[in-house]
Amino acid sequence: MQPEAWLRGPVPNIDPYLMPAAHILLQAEDEINAAVAGLTTEQIWSRPGGAASIGFHLRHIAGSTNSLMIYARGEQLSDEQRAAIALQGEPGMDLPELLSELHEAFANAMESYRTTPREIFLEPRGVGRAMLPSNVFGILVHAAEHAQRHTGQIVTTAKIVRAGVM
Repeated sequence: MQPEAWLRGPVPNIDPYLMPAAHILLQAEDEINAAVAGLTTEQIWSRPGGAASIGFHLRHIAGSTNSLMIYARGEQLSDEQRAAIALQGEPGMDLPELLSELHEAFANAMESYRTTPREIFLEPRGVGRAMLPSNVFGILVHAAEHAQRHTGQIVTTAKIVRAGVM
């Protein structure tokens, strides 16, 4: 068994200040892959006890991670990107599609971690339509924290649907 991501050493070409965030994303990816392995499309989209589906969490993590990287660059979401957010809970995608979307979002975030110069970490950034105040560093760290929070929900929901508890 492999140690947790934060115990595997530095991630190449990641600023030490962003290393914990990079480790969190790597750990989330590992935990998600293990939790959802072998689940059916029905299980992925089931909502035990009315909880959000695993499919929703996977799409939400990917979509939010992508959105946060856009905000970190000082850009805002397009109307098309906002419309996609409204569809995150809609069933339809199968597990390989959902995981592909998630892995791509995490790879893009890691690239942002590699290419964002420390000199701009504290530059202000507006988040969302309301342009809520943050900064580059806060957004990059929040992307990892947010992904890990939803990862915990995926792990728990996967255990519930595997047990057939609805």
